[in-house]
Amino acid sequence: MVVINSDDHLPDLVAVAIGRALWRYRSELAPITLALMLALGGAVLHITHPGWWPGIIATGALAASLLVFTGRRVGLLLRAERFYAATVALSAGAWLACATALGVPYGRLPQVLIIGTAVLGLPWWVHRRRRARVRVERQLSAWPEISQAVGLVGSRVQSAVVDVWGWRARFALARGQTLQDVTAKIPALESALGTFRGAVRVQPTRDDKANRFELRVLNIDPHADAIAWPGPSVHTITEPIDLGPFEDAVPAKVLFLRRHGLFGGLAGSGKSGGINVLMGNLSACRDVVIWAIDLKRGMELQPWAPCIHRLATTPDQARALLRDAVEVLEVRAEHLAATGRRVWEPSPDMPALVIVIDEYAELADDAPDATTFTDSIARRGRAVAVTLIAATQRPTQKAMGQGAVRSQMDVRISFRVRERKDVELILGQGMLSAGWHAHSLNAPGKFLVSAPEHDVPRRARAYLLTDDAVTAAVSEASASRPELDEMSLRALDEAHAARLHEPVSATAEPMPTMPTDGAEKDVQALCEALEGAPEDGIPVPHLIKITGMSRPTLYRRLNELVRAGRAVQVTRGRYRVPDPGSEHTG
Repeated sequence: MVVINSDDHLPDLVAVAIGRALWRYRSELAPITLALMLALGGAVLHITHPGWWPGIIATGALAASLLVFTGRRVGLLLRAERFYAATVALSAGAWLACATALGVPYGRLPQVLIIGTAVLGLPWWVHRRRRARVRVERQLSAWPEISQAVGLVGSRVQSAVVDVWGWRARFALARGQTLQDVTAKIPALESALGTFRGAVRVQPTRDDKANRFELRVLNIDPHADAIAWPGPSVHTITEPIDLGPFEDAVPAKVLFLRRHGLFGGLAGSGKSGGINVLMGNLSACRDVVIWAIDLKRGMELQPWAPCIHRLATTPDQARALLRDAVEVLEVRAEHLAATGRRVWEPSPDMPALVIVIDEYAELADDAPDATTFTDSIARRGRAVAVTLIAATQRPTQKAMGQGAVRSQMDVRISFRVRERKDVELILGQGMLSAGWHAHSLNAPGKFLVSAPEHDVPRRARAYLLTDDAVTAAVSEASASRPELDEMSLRALDEAHAARLHEPVSATAEPMPTMPTDGAEKDVQALCEALEGAPEDGIPVPHLIKITGMSRPTLYRRLNELVRAGRAVQVTRGRYRVPDPGSEHTG
């Protein structure tokens, strides 16, 4: 029988334990390690090269300067961090130079080293990002066990970075594993990493390699509180509009020029807030004319009315607005063909036309024939800068009409939805399995954006516009709103003139108007203007300037006067009072 004395192995076990502890706490021991290295280096240099002390001082000063001015490149993002690192480098260089010239035990050099280590080490020990980095390193050191527990055996950590709200790491997958496999295991990853629900994000790496993925873990939710709107991010439709920040504080910028857009989400998800952000930016653009349809009697979009050229609040008004939009589309297409150009370039004199439709499903239900016009705009409006922006809760085929509107939406913005299947109704087929989990958004205003420049699921939160912010934005932008180009206005004049004598349905409702002092005052002002008209009549643009009426209101009043025999159309777009004794019954 052989007895093994375990005491023989005790020194080895103690050495291993000490080594592991030193490695585990290497970050906390970094200031002490640096002090020991300085002491050892000073002792060696004093014996071998005591005359090097001027070069050591110069090297320390150079290192401090580089850290101040270029420290951001090595991860020192804050100014305080760069100055701290520079102070440490300069102090270490000065002490090492003294130790090299005079010797480590000389005078009070040892005491200075001990006190300096304690004083300069304190910011290091209490620094939040350093402590967070240590926690992340310890978590990732256990990745082999975590990967086995969640079913990603063979995957490995490549790099990790700590930021303001959490950390992100790049991983390599084992052969045969895909990003979709990782996405399906997000709940298991949250459990294994000990995070709160919804803290884990999985997305492709920037090089888009199939066997790589990036894991982002949030310690705090950067979108927990509403984010005030900072004001318009653009002054031209040709630039991407900032709808709100992503979780890494990068703005979610989306280009709407020559792209139709769909805003989806259940009631209370912040969809109207997203439309408000869009309206605030469009109102600031001096190369955009805004038309809008709000079949909730203008409840949502009425605050923006001074910046909206036409606002339709009833089915008949919406039908007329969309029909006119098609007229604009047609004449612009003819102009492009005649001039040999392929796209309409917006400018203040030749603005884009953006049509915002709130609750598109209401339009499809109350004015189903109007969807014929929206289909035409969706299919042909891009090149001529006539754009549709539709908002709805569930963009089913029934809600969007039976046409091609939904399929033509290049920009899809999804706020929170109730059911998983609604994700694909808004964002498209296959998006749910690809990680676009709009059903897990947990606060109003949070959204996912799918657009040509945003093909990775990243959460963002729309800016919040208070009533005061809307009022201020409208007050600033309303005075500089552009008009449609003369070519489009002329086409609308001719189209309206051609419809003046069309029979009017008994249930038809008037065209939309901007606020006036009343119908009687409108008619009186119009009659006074027509009485001074020459034989060839007065053109519609002049009547608009004289009466102050909007174009739709003017045409409605002209229609009334023509039918009453108090006005006559001389030629297209020109009117005057009838000759005495002549009969004009309309």
